[in-house]
Amino acid sequence: MQAAGLLSGHGTVVATGLLLALCMGLWATGLVAEIVTALLFFCTAMLLRLAPAATVFSGFASSAFWLVLGGMVVGLAMTRTGLGDRLARALSGRMPGSYAGFIAGLVALAFVLSFVMPSNLGRIALLVPVVLVLCDHVGLVDGRPGRIGAVLAVGLATPLLSAAILPANVPNLVMAGTAEVQYGLHIAYLPYLVLHAPVLALVKGTLVVAAVLWLFPDRLDPAAEDTAAVPREPLKPAERRLAIVLGLTLGLWVTDSIHHIAPAWIGLAAALVCLMPRIGVLGPEAFGAVNLRTCFYVAALLGLVATVNETGLGASLGHALLGLAPLRPDAPFQNFGVLTGLAALLAVVATANGAPALYTALAGEMSRASGLSLDDVVMAQVVGYSSLFLPYQAPPIILTMHLGGIRLLDATRLTALVGAASLIIVTPLDYLWWQTLGRLS
Repeated sequence: MQAAGLLSGHGTVVATGLLLALCMGLWATGLVAEIVTALLFFCTAMLLRLAPAATVFSGFASSAFWLVLGGMVVGLAMTRTGLGDRLARALSGRMPGSYAGFIAGLVALAFVLSFVMPSNLGRIALLVPVVLVLCDHVGLVDGRPGRIGAVLAVGLATPLLSAAILPANVPNLVMAGTAEVQYGLHIAYLPYLVLHAPVLALVKGTLVVAAVLWLFPDRLDPAAEDTAAVPREPLKPAERRLAIVLGLTLGLWVTDSIHHIAPAWIGLAAALVCLMPRIGVLGPEAFGAVNLRTCFYVAALLGLVATVNETGLGASLGHALLGLAPLRPDAPFQNFGVLTGLAALLAVVATANGAPALYTALAGEMSRASGLSLDDVVMAQVVGYSSLFLPYQAPPIILTMHLGGIRLLDATRLTALVGAASLIIVTPLDYLWWQTLGRLS
């Protein structure tokens, strides 16, 4: 095999393991930019001939890469046309007048936008400035705990709740892409939503609200609320065209079990329409503003996982983990808890973006050990990697801190509390919901 071009079989496995540790360590710590680590992987893997080029660069052929790219273009269109800002302000204007209702409304707003704006970072960049303006309008000025709570409510709800919507965040796309590349497993939009939304979105959203109210208690200033009104203007032609594109895109995503077109190609088509002359909303030069670093990051993650499996390192890691993980064919609840805990642990080590690549690569081994279907094993990780304990695990939280002027201590307190509550409360409820749907049997 070409994979052993420069090194012996054992040497290839060792070199791949070192490269895996290096890349995951750099992605987790952020010592260098993500794109630099991605290029480091491509370069090292090819120079050492750890795997064929088709394996190393397989991430670019994955639907996850193209869905991320499409999401970036659509997110840019939302920002450039002003439709995203209009949508956020229109929804926020319907929030209740109490502090608890205000926080709950922000969490709901972050979740609703996940359906039409596929990029977590794009939603954070859109929402945080809007939240700061809204805080000023309701009296939550600088220094008030409620202002910190409002910003962090959006910062946590955006990556956590979007895990329930397949194309709405990077970890989901990494999971779906790896499952497709490794096992030929295609994950449909609507079944995924039914499986995860009732608990991961509704229950976890309630936990985020409760945690914010507990850690950052405050009250609104009734005298300031009247200033929150924003003059309404008619939709501009570009906004109207983009709204039609988003409506059609969402409709096709929801009905993918009927037409069998993968969400990635629907998202790519939406991006193409946005860039088309006359009917689109972006000029061709706008593509230069698309953040391709995230796309390359996803491609490198998927290529790294494919290389890990090509060299045999994945099987070795799988057997080592299976020796430590108490998976048994006759214990579905125990298996569900172990799989969830493993995904949460990997998210601490490799961040929420990197964990799905490692976990999904081991899913085949874990399926055989637990007696659960491959689909159930792959889906169980969503409960784990959406339980975050530290801000660095999710780039959207870091961006929220930067845009909102939030201290690391405040973000860590909230993230740790919500993460612990998620494992204790959400995991058992998710297990019960899955059994109600006839899963894990």
